[in-house]
Amino acid sequence: MTSAETAEGQDLPTDREILTWDLLGEASRHLAQAVVDSGFAVDVVVAVARGGLPAGGAIAYALGTKAVGTLNVEFYTGVDERLAAPEVLPPLLDTDALTGLHALVVDDVADTGETLALVRDLMAKHCAEVRTAVLYAKSRSVIEPDYVWRRTDRWITFPWSALPVVSGDTPVAEAVEAETAEAVPEAAEQLGS
Repeated sequence: MTSAETAEGQDLPTDREILTWDLLGEASRHLAQAVVDSGFAVDVVVAVARGGLPAGGAIAYALGTKAVGTLNVEFYTGVDERLAAPEVLPPLLDTDALTGLHALVVDDVADTGETLALVRDLMAKHCAEVRTAVLYAKSRSVIEPDYVWRRTDRWITFPWSALPVVSGDTPVAEAVEAETAEAVPEAAEQLGS
């Protein structure tokens, strides 16, 4: 099935992790608890757009942190296809407002880790301290995130990119029904149901 995560003509790998919306909630609370347990007092959560937005918002709520910013970075163009290097895209975060703060940078996955490293290093120029949190980390990542929910080397299907981009070609209800039929048995299998 075509999804927002595949490039034109690509198919998803059959051996993959599937994150559901319910698991996102569980993972976000797990990561927030790990942050609290570590003693790190978060002043601001910086979510890496787009994949880090859902987790960043959920973690900020779980921590009671109202200050949330985003930094839009483009790197992946399809399944395991990417640009030569991550690129920061507008609109830009007001980094002057971060001076002296303790920031938690949140992304969905540290795959190569290049995006997370870029954002961490940009934030470190302004913040008193920067730590990183991801839902998933892969062994090939160039950095070790401070907080990780799960480790995998498989492709990951996230609930926000599992369906095709909304267009006039595929009715939304039809796309949701098709994806639910495909993803629910796989997610249940991963949970051991």
